[in-house]
Amino acid sequence: MSGLVLSKGSVAKRRHADRIFYLLCLASTLVGVVLLATLLIAVYQQGAKWLTLKFLTSFPSRFPAEAGIKSALYGSVWNILLTAAFALPIGIGAAIYLEEYPKRGRLSSFIEVNIANLAGVPSIVYGILGLAIFVRTMMLGRSVLAGALTMALLILPVIIISAREAIRAVPSSIRMAAFALGATRWQTIWSHVLPSALPGILTGVILSLSRAIGETAPLIMIGAFAYVAFVPAGPMDKFTVLPIQIYNWASRPQEDFRALAAAGIIVLLAVLLSMNAAAVVIRQRFQRFRP
Repeated sequence: MSGLVLSKGSVAKRRHADRIFYLLCLASTLVGVVLLATLLIAVYQQGAKWLTLKFLTSFPSRFPAEAGIKSALYGSVWNILLTAAFALPIGIGAAIYLEEYPKRGRLSSFIEVNIANLAGVPSIVYGILGLAIFVRTMMLGRSVLAGALTMALLILPVIIISAREAIRAVPSSIRMAAFALGATRWQTIWSHVLPSALPGILTGVILSLSRAIGETAPLIMIGAFAYVAFVPAGPMDKFTVLPIQIYNWASRPQEDFRALAAAGIIVLLAVLLSMNAAAVVIRQRFQRFRP
């Protein structure tokens, strides 16, 4: 009887602990959601009245009423497209090589540890690296190309790590079945492994590109301009991006420029949400047809 009583007490304690854990998790989630909602509401209230078509189609100006974000918006699009063009093939290719081809040994372990360490390096360090290699050694100047190569270096470790995890999660039975039917390793990877791993790879890619489009420090380090009154026409043109333009406006003492910075933040968030939405749609389509 006493054993039964202790057992009931133990069950009650476990249920109580489970309830406390649930409430802690709920509180943690609510704190994040409330803080994010508060931030978004404050930014929207401050910058909504400046968010007009003229704001999107005008160049920066020293007069707040005439200032716009056109050059920064075009610069961000140029920068993120070139960054993706450099980082995605290299990152996914490196992940395929590390997961599918090499034998486990000291070299592969050394590479894995260094890639993991590079993912935690502060972004300003990549800016110094980009300044030394792309701007000065390769003499690309303060161009969109130099900025994109720097940002590609920044996000490469994250793309490699996420792509490797997605490829590793593909069941080995899929590979064995392809080999049993006479497929080569390349055919197995292209026709079976990559389609199965694509949703996970896309998740890592969109997180990486979202980080790249919001970064400021590496681009300031390589000398990206805060005031550009033209749209980049090619990869070798000078440029600015949305985060640098927002930082420039937010650092000014006039209240109107701070409101312009809030409007710029809304545009940046809209671009980020659009990218995330596109990635979610693509990922769901591939998950639907996943073998």
